[in-house]
Amino acid sequence: MSSDLRYSEEHEWVSVDGDIATVGISDFAQQQLGDVVFIELPDIGRTVERGGEIAVVESVKAASEIYAPLSGEIVEVNDALADEPAKVNESPEVDGWLFKMRLNDAAEVGKLMDAAAYKTFTDDQG
Repeated sequence: MSSDLRYSEEHEWVSVDGDIATVGISDFAQQQLGDVVFIELPDIGRTVERGGEIAVVESVKAASEIYAPLSGEIVEVNDALADEPAKVNESPEVDGWLFKMRLNDAAEVGKLMDAAAYKTFTDDQG
């Protein structure tokens, strides 16, 4: 868990650089999912509202929807995951990022948890 990342209650992480947010699933989430075998990423240019379904991650255990932690437009996806979805398991908070989005409202970042709050949140989930 990185101290400069922010986290959603749906277990997505966000790293913000200017008005671009990089989004992935947390280490906690990938552990819960098990081995990731397929990822359906959003289309570049798609606009999404915070909380809207944006992607799907399929593991050997289940398929899980990924929700947009912030509102914005998809500007890039991690194409490497098409051939190597296991990157989400190996390096969920670095190489296993899912997509990048241009933020509509940078103030939404403040609604996400910092690393300490997220750790407490996941500890409570067992």
